[in-house]
Amino acid sequence: MSQPSTAPAGPRVPEAVHRRRWVVLGVLMLSLLIVVLDNSILNVAVKTIAVPAPTGIGATQSELEWAINSYTLVFAGLLFTSGLLGDRLGRKRVLLFGITVFGIGSALAAFSGSPGELIAYRAVMGLGAAFVMPATLAVLMNVFERDEQPRAIGIWAGSVGLAIAIGPITGGVLLEHFWWGSIFLVNVPVVLLALVLMAWLVPDSRDPNPGRIDLPGVLLSVVGLVLLVYGIIRGGELAELTDVTVLAPALGGLAVLVLFVLHERRSDHPAIDMGYFKKPAFSAAVAAIALVFFALMGVTFFSAFYLQSVRGYSALESGLLILPLAVAQMVFAPRARLVVERFGARAVCTGGMLLVALGLAAFALFDETTPVWVLEVVFFVQGAGMAHIMPPVTVAVMQTLPREKAGSGSALNNTFRQVGGALGVAVLGSVLSSAYRGGIEGHLGGVPEALRDTAGESIEATLAVAQQLGPAGEDLIAPAYTAFLDAMHITAIASATIGLVGAVVVAVFLPGRPPRDGRPDAGEGTAPGSVAASGPVSTEA
Repeated sequence: MSQPSTAPAGPRVPEAVHRRRWVVLGVLMLSLLIVVLDNSILNVAVKTIAVPAPTGIGATQSELEWAINSYTLVFAGLLFTSGLLGDRLGRKRVLLFGITVFGIGSALAAFSGSPGELIAYRAVMGLGAAFVMPATLAVLMNVFERDEQPRAIGIWAGSVGLAIAIGPITGGVLLEHFWWGSIFLVNVPVVLLALVLMAWLVPDSRDPNPGRIDLPGVLLSVVGLVLLVYGIIRGGELAELTDVTVLAPALGGLAVLVLFVLHERRSDHPAIDMGYFKKPAFSAAVAAIALVFFALMGVTFFSAFYLQSVRGYSALESGLLILPLAVAQMVFAPRARLVVERFGARAVCTGGMLLVALGLAAFALFDETTPVWVLEVVFFVQGAGMAHIMPPVTVAVMQTLPREKAGSGSALNNTFRQVGGALGVAVLGSVLSSAYRGGIEGHLGGVPEALRDTAGESIEATLAVAQQLGPAGEDLIAPAYTAFLDAMHITAIASATIGLVGAVVVAVFLPGRPPRDGRPDAGEGTAPGSVAASGPVSTEA
């Protein structure tokens, strides 16, 4: 094998772009921030939106779920396609388009006159976000040289922690002083600022030899992902994964995605080269992304009920309580590359997955009186674990692919993350709901038959029925807390088990400690020469 070439490293990124690379990263983080922050803000506002006008718009529980899910469905379904378009049309153009659509959707959502309008405008926001998320990482890969990419990706990942931290807090402050639509309207000035900075500072880049577009592959990917994610969302709504309205779209989506894979393997101009999945580092990295978000989104789902329904904290207080998770991500994610350089991606990611699993398992010990400082320590441990997983696995995904395919790689990274998270909420939410119903049913004998089924759906539903019944419903409160805590303990153990599976996957398949000379080892799954040997990228300063 010839010696790895280091000479081309200089001209890979034009000098004018190289000089402003950290400023460009700041602009990309601003774009990522508002997309991630928006979802965390909405979770704080759902109760206000459910109140009849003029305070809210009188959205039902199902309508509130679809205000969240319409965004997720469009976002997940178009992620892969948007990455391909970025590689072909130019990542800056796609980023500008995405952030503009996101801003327009935000303004429209702020002034929604009905739940139906809010659901539609949230879908528009999902469309914009689908073009923003992959483009930010793809641009990053094209303004930083290979040796600086791990550091830049760590900082990029840390910005997600910042969004997690300030989202609920910002939402709580806005709702205390303004109307519910302000949680969307606040995006507009940030979008305008981001557009100006992008147009001024961010260079464009694209695949100089994209070849013919794989239209059948693109269509199969969209249809397959939309059907799969819809089935997952439906399962989360019903808390019943065997219902025909869950199985039909989910299995149909999987079947279409199998056709997509078969088509890509046979195509002479595939949308994504399936050969990359034969590299252990690449496959282990995307699997780790899916597994960690499966486990973490599931626990995020039930921790919100634990903090607000059982412990009695407000939405704003709950947001403040998860600050340690966000702080740990912001502190450790940018430094994860240093630990990887010392111990290798395998050891670091395995340790991170074990920390996440430990944090999830801790919820199996929580009750109504668990000290707040214990909660804070657990959230910090979870954040530290995440910070030592996401940057290394993202680097593994992005550096396996040639830089020209950065949009496709980023899209794959985000698609596995989104599908894994949605699946976690659906599956673990179903476990939580089933366990809760099993625990509370024996205490619903005194509830009128018309309300009995509703009262067993969730702790929020039980407490609402108890309040409706007045003094006669007081006997339901303590059993509701007990049933929820028992259900949470079961779900926490399931989440921790998924985390342990992720630890095994990365321990077996991710590459170990890099050689002393820092050169990638072809035997460990990194594509040798995938960056340096693939020719110059079209980068417009």
